[in-house]
Amino acid sequence: MNQIPQDIEIINILFIAIGLVLFMALAIIVFFYFSRKKVIQSQLETANLEIAHQKDLLKASIVTQEAERKRIAQDLHDAISSKLNIVSLNANILTEENIASSEANKIANSIVKVTNTVLESSRQIAHDLLPPTLEKFGLKAALEELCEEVLETKKFAISYKLAIAENLLSKEQELHLFRIVQELFNNAIKYSEASQVQLTLETVENMVTLRYKDDGKGFNIAQGKQKKGLGLSGIENRAVILEGALDFNSKENEGVEVVVKLDLK
Repeated sequence: MNQIPQDIEIINILFIAIGLVLFMALAIIVFFYFSRKKVIQSQLETANLEIAHQKDLLKASIVTQEAERKRIAQDLHDAISSKLNIVSLNANILTEENIASSEANKIANSIVKVTNTVLESSRQIAHDLLPPTLEKFGLKAALEELCEEVLETKKFAISYKLAIAENLLSKEQELHLFRIVQELFNNAIKYSEASQVQLTLETVENMVTLRYKDDGKGFNIAQGKQKKGLGLSGIENRAVILEGALDFNSKENEGVEVVVKLDLK
């Protein structure tokens, strides 16, 4: 007589247990669903930030390129076009009839002098665009030449150690590293007020490390990135193109230290 109530009680307990299991399973599914949704949302936000960062880099790169083109155009105008106009005017004078011999000699000497200046200016512009030493002898020789040229400005002392094997980097990689150093030196000359600059380029196993350090007045990095003259965006862009790691440290009155690491693996 008591068997049926007991069976009903057992069935009820089983239903309750099954219900609890189903509830727990549903709770776990909901938990993982919202957790996964949160992870995906976080990944999307990270991806959007990266896209925005890449857009900023692209914009900065375009601005830098336009500024460089403007500078080259200005150099061509100031150093070549204007002087060639003088040569043209003097040459026209030489074609005039009854020009005195002494005057013709004077004008000819002026043409030779201006022409030599134009040739030197054109060589300098070509050197700035693509240093022949870099093309012919590689990065180490080009950086040695650059350090010697900067030393001639007598703005600051330079100590450098360049220990990198030939043909280790591609021509494109060498060019980007050279431009980074060139930009750092330009900043140091214009803004740093440094007395000592250190430059190191070395290879440890499969890692190429470029390290620049000066004892100048430094600057706030966040504010420095907003100043076009410092060219920080150009340095960052080149590091991205190289797929290298860029570490930029600077504080006001504490100098500047820049490290670029390029994994050759």
